[in-house]
Amino acid sequence: MTENNSVKIVTIGGGSSYTPELIEGFIKRYDSLPVRELWLVDIPEGEEKLNIVGALAKRMVKEAGVPMEIHLTLNRQEALIDADFVTTQFRVGLLQARAKDERIPLKHGVIGQETNGPGGLFKGLRTIPVILDIVKDMETHCPDAWLINFTNPAGMVTEAIFRHSNWKKVVGLCNVPVGMKMGIAKALDVEPERVEVDFAGLNHMIYGLNIYLDGKSVTETVIEKITSGDSSITMQNISDLGWEPGFLKALNILPCPYHRYYYKTDEMLAEETKEASEKGTRAEVVQKLETELFELYKDVNLSKKPEQLEQRGGAYYSDAACNLIDSIYNDRGDVQPVNTLNKGAIGSISDDSAVEISSIITKNGPKPIAIGDLPVSVRGLVQQIKSFERVAAEAAVSGDYDKALLAMTINPLVPSDTVAKVILDEMLEAHKEHLPQFFTKSAAEPQVVKN
Repeated sequence: MTENNSVKIVTIGGGSSYTPELIEGFIKRYDSLPVRELWLVDIPEGEEKLNIVGALAKRMVKEAGVPMEIHLTLNRQEALIDADFVTTQFRVGLLQARAKDERIPLKHGVIGQETNGPGGLFKGLRTIPVILDIVKDMETHCPDAWLINFTNPAGMVTEAIFRHSNWKKVVGLCNVPVGMKMGIAKALDVEPERVEVDFAGLNHMIYGLNIYLDGKSVTETVIEKITSGDSSITMQNISDLGWEPGFLKALNILPCPYHRYYYKTDEMLAEETKEASEKGTRAEVVQKLETELFELYKDVNLSKKPEQLEQRGGAYYSDAACNLIDSIYNDRGDVQPVNTLNKGAIGSISDDSAVEISSIITKNGPKPIAIGDLPVSVRGLVQQIKSFERVAAEAAVSGDYDKALLAMTINPLVPSDTVAKVILDEMLEAHKEHLPQFFTKSAAEPQVVKN
């Protein structure tokens, strides 16, 4: 740790509109997590936003009266020196890249979504080489730090770090399980602290296997509330389409909002196509939201996180990220759902794969809580997505066209290898600037886009 047991944290992607959530979380926990240095890092293209967010962060810290130094830099290596925790929340290609991830698949009758299907594949292909470069810098400048990755697709990114680097002190993080827990509490009309959920699965494919209220199982009660239409659990960026009551009762576990893409594919595709036509893709909607947010952030009289940030879709981000860091720092031994190595916790997934699962959080990292096999009703889908993540990570590291085609084809949202190839070729060309590994082959090798 840094001097006097205070903490140095580096946030890569510090110019994100989410950063005020993070600042709020650190301020709230300052007594137990004394963050004395917070370095916000970004790239030249994000410098203007970094300066705006950084100025707001400094006002928030001053208003709270905590001795937290906020540093802004475009020099990642400088920032990483002697860091205790590094958080990552970046988007390679910015929102313009996300818009392509959403628009291009829709042209071919396939769901366009930033972490699922073709969009999820391409976000991973762009992100994984960058995160592995960050890991290399950490090996040099802060070899004892914890890497807390919030960058999507979080499961695939965490898988790539474990499988394609020597870095082991990494935890992937997502706000979806926290949002599910909050939704359950609202459905039951109780305080969230009284609710516990046994989570298991993969990132954006996590299930609530058992739900407890004050230690008593209420799984069937919650499912009944959802199937009856009394309650719903979704997110800002996912259409709130209800479930067929018979399906959900037979499943008898709680799917996450992203499962709608797999269990209600046709309906979600129709909804997405309609929304894109009428309002724009989610990326285009978010671009407008971000423009409004950054105008708010510029206000020199603003010294707290604005309520409008909740429209951005990152609700509970600060609680998820800051709780995790606080628990590692203080060796709390509490239970949180995170992305970590399986280590036998889920019987139907290999031990050396990344899974998203309820884990005991210690100073030595997460210890996943064993649940045995997943229910047979969901096991195959989870295994299919895990195979997709692993092959996609290999493609991202190698720049191998055929592996990328294989990953695209085995994703359940893509109907055939023919459609996969058409989308793959178009998206490779669209994202060429951010996929150098696919376009730097020797002249003797075949072209990446094959006919």
